[in-house]
Amino acid sequence: MFKTKEALIPYLLLAACVAGGALWHESDILPQLGHTIVSGQIAVGGPYALTDQDGRPRSSTDFRGKFQLIYFGYTFCPDVCPTTLAIMAAAMDKLGTAQNRIVPIFITIDPARDNPEVLKKYLAAFGPRFVGLTGTPDQIAPVEKEYRVFAKKQPLQGGTYSMDHSSVIYLMGPDSKLVSFYDEAASPDDLAKSLREKL
Repeated sequence: MFKTKEALIPYLLLAACVAGGALWHESDILPQLGHTIVSGQIAVGGPYALTDQDGRPRSSTDFRGKFQLIYFGYTFCPDVCPTTLAIMAAAMDKLGTAQNRIVPIFITIDPARDNPEVLKKYLAAFGPRFVGLTGTPDQIAPVEKEYRVFAKKQPLQGGTYSMDHSSVIYLMGPDSKLVSFYDEAASPDDLAKSLREKL
């Protein structure tokens, strides 16, 4: 399966320069998203302690002093997740040295399949800056709640499943508080411009 997805990455990177996919349905968080919404009042975010793609324990305190650009998704996602990560990667490239102030983070909503090894192979397609985080279902669930993430398993024929989920990019400040959030339809140029303004 990974060979097939890796073959699609170049096309997804190209498509990301134009636009992302549609917002996943059934999301009950952060309604009426535009390309950029700024707020410091919404109670979003909180501490977490998970495992990165190298199998190392990582917590939210590891990123204190830096901005975190966080996206929740899963590696078996056929389109929205890789497209959104490609947008994030392209936007980071446009920031030059300023990108060193931001840590792009991918947190899985499918810990049963997304172990560290799977995350590492998947994120390699988007560059070395990304931190992938996973854990047990009991560790992931409260983080989803803190970030108002919608995620629901959808059974498929053959005993497999997909995940319906919200698609939001969160920008957390050096103090780990919400600075802004974006939907996956933001272009790399627009995202980079907004990030530059927030730094």
